[in-house]
Amino acid sequence: MSAVSPSLVFDHVRLVWPDGTVALDDVSGALGRGRTGLVGRNGAGKSTLLRLAARRIAPTSGTVSASGDVALLPQRLAADPRRPVSALLGVERALTAVRAIESGDVAPHHFDAVGEDWDVEARAQTLLAEAGLASDALDRTIGELSGGETMLAALVGLRAGAADITLLDEPTNDLDRDARARVYELVRCWPGTLVVVSHDVALLEVMDATAELYGRTLSVVGGPYSAWREHRDTEQEAAVRAERDAERSLRRERRQRIESSDKLAARSRVAHRAQVEKRVPKIIAGGRANAAQVSAGRLSAEMRGKEDAARAALSEASARVRDDDVVRIDLPDPQNAAGRRILTLGYDEREWIVTGRERVALVGRNGVGKTTLLRRLVLGDTEHSASVRATASVNRIGYLPQRLDGLDDTASVLDAVAAAAPSVPVAQLRDRLARFLVRGHAVTRPVGTLSGGERFRVALARVLLADPPPQLLVLDEPTNNLDLDTVEQLVTAVRAYRGAVLVVSHDDAFLERLDLDLRLELADGGLREVP
Repeated sequence: MSAVSPSLVFDHVRLVWPDGTVALDDVSGALGRGRTGLVGRNGAGKSTLLRLAARRIAPTSGTVSASGDVALLPQRLAADPRRPVSALLGVERALTAVRAIESGDVAPHHFDAVGEDWDVEARAQTLLAEAGLASDALDRTIGELSGGETMLAALVGLRAGAADITLLDEPTNDLDRDARARVYELVRCWPGTLVVVSHDVALLEVMDATAELYGRTLSVVGGPYSAWREHRDTEQEAAVRAERDAERSLRRERRQRIESSDKLAARSRVAHRAQVEKRVPKIIAGGRANAAQVSAGRLSAEMRGKEDAARAALSEASARVRDDDVVRIDLPDPQNAAGRRILTLGYDEREWIVTGRERVALVGRNGVGKTTLLRRLVLGDTEHSASVRATASVNRIGYLPQRLDGLDDTASVLDAVAAAAPSVPVAQLRDRLARFLVRGHAVTRPVGTLSGGERFRVALARVLLADPPPQLLVLDEPTNNLDLDTVEQLVTAVRAYRGAVLVVSHDDAFLERLDLDLRLELADGGLREVP
């Protein structure tokens, strides 16, 4: 990575949303050439930083400069589902023109659109293969693709566009294991400068450098995520040691000041008694008293100076020690009886019955229909296909969709959560939202202004804080937008939850930590139990 010729430079960048919320406050830093992973806590402003770099929004103050053209793949694709897949690949205009000419339409604007790209269809088929999509996908619409397929198609299209600087925001969120491996290979040989915001550790390990957005600083460490983590941990260990040393030094200086003050006070009392008892001439006693006062004042000032210096050193050392908030999720008890039937999943003659507090994972490749099955389950339909069935035996179902599309962007955070818990007092809701790191004025912000991680926390709070609490939690890719610390909190909460859980996830590390009772795979219209 070249520090001499950076690709992106952020100079005292400040961004304030129209409602007065500060998104970024005086951030400075630079990102160099090659592949850089950008990490940071949810809500730190990573996605906002990418949008600034791509000139999708403008800073309130400060400057953002780029060494070439910039392309952005956002976390939430706003592609029109009625558009053809060729639009994701970046070849829609040329492909439409070639096909029009082949059908006999020789209008000049078609030739202008094609230019020299007469083999556009063959190139599009190659891109489809890179995305793991069948060749007939070229004639499908975006709405016919799964979330993972849409992301992969957009990704290969962006790579083919070969912009000088490419920005990817959580590109593996919706991808299964095979698709993620395909992304890792694409990233390894990506042309130009690449900046990737991600919580996918395996993807971050492919990077040449790792940048962190923390507070007002964009700092960079050479090497992948593991190198950055080691650097951060070492730095924090040193900061904690320095803080402890500074605390000891402050206590020592304070103790010495007190001891010196006590000694001076004792000497003053002895001198005063000598003067009262007239053991020495009055003029001599007075001189000694004056000298003692001068000496005491000088020593007291010196000791106070040392203590103030020690206190300043402690303040400086403490500032280097991170004190990051983490989400603290404490789920209510839905009072599920241990043997109560909650959910039935079936395939042909086989049925799996989920009771009480059992945890079930549903896995399978992209596009096989996992999200469709969850949606139909939540809506109360009994069939996913001719052979796969999903039926809930309870009414209180908490559903967290993959695309978080159940939130009204114009509603405030507080109103969005209150809609699911109308009987809970506002003050109590605010206290509960604080556990999700949504505090103060943040609860009045419109949902549409939130980052991906913030939006997820609000959607999760809406589900988990529902009153009465859900008897069944249905979670579709819940770790997509979470930083690693929050994933840890989610694992702890789900394991402690006293209701049933059905979770769809491609995150194997997450699933392994949930103490699952059952793992089912949906594939080719069938359902089977897997280890």
